[in-house]
Amino acid sequence: MSADISIVDSAKRTIEIEKNAVATLADRIGPEFEQACAMILACTGRLVVTGMGKSGHIGNKIAATLSSTGTPALALHPAEASHGDLGMITNDDVVLAISNSGSTEELTSLLPALKRKATPLICMTGDPDSELAAAADVVLDISVDEEACPLGLAPTSSTTVTLVMGDALAMALLEARGFTHDDFAMSHPGGKLGRRLLVKVEDLMHRDADIPCVDQDTSLADALIEMSQKGFGMTTVTDSSGSIVGVFTDGDLRRALDSGTELQNTPIQQVMSKTYKSIAPGALAVEAAKAMQDAKVYVLIVKESEQTVAGIIKMHDLLQANVV
Repeated sequence: MSADISIVDSAKRTIEIEKNAVATLADRIGPEFEQACAMILACTGRLVVTGMGKSGHIGNKIAATLSSTGTPALALHPAEASHGDLGMITNDDVVLAISNSGSTEELTSLLPALKRKATPLICMTGDPDSELAAAADVVLDISVDEEACPLGLAPTSSTTVTLVMGDALAMALLEARGFTHDDFAMSHPGGKLGRRLLVKVEDLMHRDADIPCVDQDTSLADALIEMSQKGFGMTTVTDSSGSIVGVFTDGDLRRALDSGTELQNTPIQQVMSKTYKSIAPGALAVEAAKAMQDAKVYVLIVKESEQTVAGIIKMHDLLQANVV
C-alpha cells in the first residue's frame, strides 16, 4: 500500500463510494419497479433468479430473502442451465436475470430458450442498452458511477447496489402480500428466531396437577406446604367454584412474617395478593418473557378466561427453551 494512503482511509473511501451508489437507487424506483413487482405478484410459480460470478452470489441471497418473505424463489446457475438445469423453469415461473454488463455470455445464451418458453424476464443490469436488457420485459437499472475497487475491477459498488435493489424488491412484495409475523415464523422454524416466533406459552407452561393451588380458607401453614411441594415460590388461591381470587408468593410470606402473622390459624385469603400478572395460553413465549421483565417477576399465571387458571409459566422455562 502506498505510504500516503492509510488502511483506515481506504476503508472509509470504500464505504463512502458504496453509500453514494446506494443513495442513487431511490430515484430509479418508479414504473419499471412497479411493473416488476406486478409480474412477480401475478406469478403462480416461482421467481427464478440467475446470475454469473459475483452477480450469482448476490442472486443466491436475493432468492433466499424472497423465499423467506412470501415470494417462492430459487437460484439457478446459468452455466448449469445450459446443460440441463433449464428444465427447472416451468411455464408458471418468472426469471430474474442479474448482470452488471448485461452481456454475460452464460446469461445471453439462455435468451433464445427463454423466448421459446415465453418465460417472463426481468433483468437487473448496469447497462439498460445491453443485449440482456433488450430481451427483458422489465429492466431494473443497477448502474453505478464507479466501483469502490481502486483498480475499477472487482465488483463492489455494483454488487452492493444489486443487493439493495433485491432487498427493495423483496420488501415491497412482502408488504404487497400482507406478509405477517406468523407467515415469517413458518419459514423460520429453526434456531432461536424460530423459537421466538413460534413457541407459545401453552407449549411450555405447567398444567393440571403441577399447578400450585389452595382454597381461600386454607391456613397459611398448609399453603406453605403446597408451595414447597410444587416449587414455584408461590401458589394460586381459588374460591369454592375453582375461580382464582389471588396468589400468595414468597414476598407475601416475608411480609406476613414481618407483621407477626400466625401461621396455623390465619386463612390464606387474609394475606394473599389479589393482584397478579397473567398471560393467555396462546400468547408467544417471548411475550411472556417481556411481561416478566417489565413487571420484575419470575412467574406468570396462565389464564384461559377471566377467572380460570390454565397453567403456570416460569422464567426458567423460557430460558430452558432458549426463547430468551
